[in-house]
Amino acid sequence: MATSLLRVPPPQELLRPLAVPERLLLGPGPSNVPSRIQAAGGRQLLGHMHPEVLQVMDEIKAGIQYAFQTQNRLTLAISGSGHCAMEAALFNLLEPGDAVLVAINGIWGQRAADIARRLGANVYELPKPPGKYFTPQDIEQGLVQHKPLVLFITHGESSTGVLQPLEGLGELCHRHGCLLLVDAVASLGGAPIFMDQQEIDVLYSGSQKVLNAPPGSAPISFSERAREKLLKRKTKPPSFYLDMGWLANYWGCDGEPRRYHHTAPINSFFSLREGLAILAELGLESCWEQHQANCTQLCQGLLDLGLELFVKEEKARLPTITTVRVPEGYDWKDITAFLMDNHGMEIAGGLGPTVGKVLRIGLMGCNSTSANVERVLRALQDALKRCHRSRL
Repeated sequence: MATSLLRVPPPQELLRPLAVPERLLLGPGPSNVPSRIQAAGGRQLLGHMHPEVLQVMDEIKAGIQYAFQTQNRLTLAISGSGHCAMEAALFNLLEPGDAVLVAINGIWGQRAADIARRLGANVYELPKPPGKYFTPQDIEQGLVQHKPLVLFITHGESSTGVLQPLEGLGELCHRHGCLLLVDAVASLGGAPIFMDQQEIDVLYSGSQKVLNAPPGSAPISFSERAREKLLKRKTKPPSFYLDMGWLANYWGCDGEPRRYHHTAPINSFFSLREGLAILAELGLESCWEQHQANCTQLCQGLLDLGLELFVKEEKARLPTITTVRVPEGYDWKDITAFLMDNHGMEIAGGLGPTVGKVLRIGLMGCNSTSANVERVLRALQDALKRCHRSRL
């Protein structure tokens, strides 16, 4: 027998069975995946150009149109997470030298500004303190001053727990010759959004929040105004993978025979399809009401524990992710670790501008229940009694 040329042995950890603990995910996402969606994702693969897969993609498109409340023909799911959809929106809308106004009241505006700068766009920032939202007057002032081609704003700012009012912003943008781009990753399905009625030009979300599917597919839609801007580009989008011309064809949005672009995450599409199906069966209005009711119950319970809510105005609280100030004298890491170790439950600390300042509690999709509200409140009460508190 010939001497082996292998110098790296098989890793011992891969010779053991996969071990994944059961946890209740009440952080800002991902959320738990119901058995129905797990089963869909576990189905046998088909080819990415098989007619059955193309049919599933058509059903996903219809589901996104329902969830977004839009009739836009350029509607599809990006093969990637919500971050990928953010890049797809900016890569396709912006060219070098284009002016973009980014409303920043948390990490997602910061990320959008970073991406736009990498594209060579002229980025103007419209800042607000974390925990606050933008008024139409704030937006109009920025539009008049900077004359952008695109305004980016976050509907559900998961780093701060703010729900941004959108009413009137689309009409305002169009009056100033600007397109409205909205991030709804954390809010879709949990708070009302009406893409066509609110005149939103580009809207995107993610699969792993209220839709309860694994991360890896991201709904996105472009209005006719936005589609016209894509068609008038002087340069090609900097990413071939996220080129909306190619993606529109693969998703059957351009009326042409579908062509291969990339090997899509087929099983992620199966899961996303079921997540959208569950949303359709429940109904958008019922889903919004469920999330609002459980958020209200959670906020009252946190106040009853003597905790301070980070977002002061009730109407500005994101129903899917609640932020509460870290109680004085406690280390937030101790609290989140205690809940994980003793209650098998995830909640998260702050992100971006709220690091060290808040705890974030997510109630999304199947996880948004009154029973889960009671469970997390009991766990927090236990943590406040048993976690070490400094004398400071």
